[in-house]
Amino acid sequence: MTILVTDTGFAPEITIPAFTPIDMLPYHEGALDLANTDDPQVLAPYLADIRLIRVDFPSFADGRGLTLARRLRMMGYKGRLRARGHVLADQYTMVRRVGFDEVEISEDLAARQPAGQWLARADWRAHDHQSRLRA
Repeated sequence: MTILVTDTGFAPEITIPAFTPIDMLPYHEGALDLANTDDPQVLAPYLADIRLIRVDFPSFADGRGLTLARRLRMMGYKGRLRARGHVLADQYTMVRRVGFDEVEISEDLAARQPAGQWLARADWRAHDHQSRLRA
């Protein structure tokens, strides 16, 4: 079972259609799985029809998913964007800033990094160096 992390803490998975891999893109049901190596330009004709895109993070040290999320938002994607896999609580602020709406983690990771650690970073808009410099 997986746990969703949002700005309000842990939440159970919301029932959604099956995730479709990118090689089955024309047959998607509104939810799409992307590897962090996939080219987001392939999605351009479908962006208005996709409600949820889940981007895989195979390692907490691999930031390609962050770039992918930013590119999707710059292409005009307005749906839900979810990071899945090895994302740590310390990375939550960065994940939210690039455009992800939520993070999907395993129960094991949730046990090692409880909701309080994620909530400590939930006010991600207020804790950046640019806003401190402007003040």
